[in-house]
Amino acid sequence: MTSASHSGARPLPHLPPPESLPRILVLWCPDWPVVAARQYEKLSDDAPLVLTEKGLIFAASASARAEGITRGLRLREAQSRFPAVIDRVYDSALDSRAFEPIITAVEELIPGVQLLRPGMCAVRVRGAAQYYGGEKAAALTIIDRVNEIAAPNARVGIADALFTAVHAARSTVGANLRSRSAHARIVPGGSSAEFLAPLPIALLDEPQIVRLLIKLGVSTLGDFSQLQYTDVRTRFGELGARLHSLARGRDPQAFIARTPPRDLDVVIDFEPALDRVDQVAFGVRSRVDDFIEALVRAQLVATAIRIELDSESGETAERVWLHPRSFSPTDVVDRVRWQVQGSHLVEAGLSSAISRVRIVPETVDAIGNHETGLWGSGLEPRIHHGLSRVQSMLGHGAVLVPSVQGGRTLQSRQQLTAWGDRSIGERSAERPWPGALPAPLPGTVFSSRHAVHVFAHDGSPISVDDRGHVAAAPARFATSDSRSRTLTAWAGPWPITERWWQSESSGTSWRFQAVDDTGCAWLLVLDGGGWWAEARYD
Repeated sequence: MTSASHSGARPLPHLPPPESLPRILVLWCPDWPVVAARQYEKLSDDAPLVLTEKGLIFAASASARAEGITRGLRLREAQSRFPAVIDRVYDSALDSRAFEPIITAVEELIPGVQLLRPGMCAVRVRGAAQYYGGEKAAALTIIDRVNEIAAPNARVGIADALFTAVHAARSTVGANLRSRSAHARIVPGGSSAEFLAPLPIALLDEPQIVRLLIKLGVSTLGDFSQLQYTDVRTRFGELGARLHSLARGRDPQAFIARTPPRDLDVVIDFEPALDRVDQVAFGVRSRVDDFIEALVRAQLVATAIRIELDSESGETAERVWLHPRSFSPTDVVDRVRWQVQGSHLVEAGLSSAISRVRIVPETVDAIGNHETGLWGSGLEPRIHHGLSRVQSMLGHGAVLVPSVQGGRTLQSRQQLTAWGDRSIGERSAERPWPGALPAPLPGTVFSSRHAVHVFAHDGSPISVDDRGHVAAAPARFATSDSRSRTLTAWAGPWPITERWWQSESSGTSWRFQAVDDTGCAWLLVLDGGGWWAEARYD
């Protein structure tokens, strides 16, 4: 009887023969967040781009890393090391959207893709290896296809387990990439433990356990795999047991293939092309019913749709329509009619006949979140219907909705968005804006600032030096119509400095709050152009 039997420990099962192991292929696109952002911004491949999250570097391009910029560095430190660096805020949604075409391309070659994260996915390779003539051929086929789409320098790793395949793909870094086959690393069946043995223990990505193992003298995955399974499980619990299995090349994580999303788009071709608005609306009606029914079968509703119109002469009109709740068939037909009427395709009828209409569910939601309430749905859909109708007659920008974005001045915080469009501000209100006016905010913000004059008791104009010292206490101010007001109280100044690094910057502005003899409070600003009344506290 073995010592393991005496101690009550359950011996680890031997690895199955290579032919029975589930071979996994992992596709890895290095620096994917940078690649996705660079393509979205239309930057060159050698642009020194960094992505930031909460003021820290989240990802950096190769050219930026060559200047000493690394992940976790503060943005100001990165800019001091390389002033020409281009910084953008990291957008995880952009990562996912940009990676979707690559997943689709891989699924066309090998079905059953499992998405690990944007930039990395996995697929079982045994069937593909038989079809393409071997695992190496399958790997190179995927690499060539992905490189054609959007991800240069794609890498592939193939092994018996997911964890091993991931690090096999990562091990291609530093290889001779002039060789096409160097982009793929294949770990032979049954050799996962040997491949992982020299790799550092930090790859397990569990800092607390890793730190303790390093203190115990365990520095590589091979060292960790030599420990007794029962000892590891007793000391570190189920998590430690799982990490021990990873180190031995046995990944307990189940492989879950992605279910490809259903294609819910509707395309209506007209042959011959239609040259009347009512004909187009009537032609799409039956297909729109099928479109909504397909969404319902999928337990979904559309809260935003994209309508694309193609004409015989090659004209294209595309627009995204939003709905406060969800689209019904009648709503969709109305949007098609309004878009045909409001697009450049209409000039006293149609300037060119419509040959195709495509309806795409841009944003969907679970149908359970949009059930009608017990007492009805209220007036909101009717308001939306009316405003959308007005917009279709007067133009896309005729109906505007105000929203708040980030900024230091009140004018810069205002944003007007066309009705039905998403409000996407260039400046997020969630970020800190040093110098921004605190609450309570003025009740009236003038669409254009009013020029005023501010005087001291002796009638001399008021100025502020570079240190923020006021030349004299403000006593009166007069508007452009020469109406004079006596100031009974004032506070300030508070500096506002924006874009000081640009030559066209107006420099520092100074903000004052003042109360006149009628009890009305004003927000006054002094800049290089003089005094201005920016807002009024009603």
